[in-house]
Amino acid sequence: MYRIIGLGALVLFLSTATAFAQDPASNASTRPPAIATGDADSKTSAAPLVGKNSFTKEQTRDRLKDHGYSQVKNLQKDQEGVWHATASRDGRTVGVTVDYQGNITQQ
Repeated sequence: MYRIIGLGALVLFLSTATAFAQDPASNASTRPPAIATGDADSKTSAAPLVGKNSFTKEQTRDRLKDHGYSQVKNLQKDQEGVWHATASRDGRTVGVTVDYQGNITQQ
């Protein structure tokens, strides 16, 4: 009987320790996520990241518009998979890039 109670207590203790080990604050990664999501234009200061880009021209244009850019012009993908364009934001015309993760950078 005491063995079962002891084994149950051990299992409970180990499962609690595992839960604490999965705390997102303690497991913060320095690597960017595979795809930028949410309201932020970029999830990494290393953007634009070079890589095979699967965004279509329309998806890239929509992403820029969703992040406050308008009048997107000259949208072209370079050999490294990064989209380049000029666009307006806050009354200014700026150069922008969108990488394969969806990170938007403004030049």
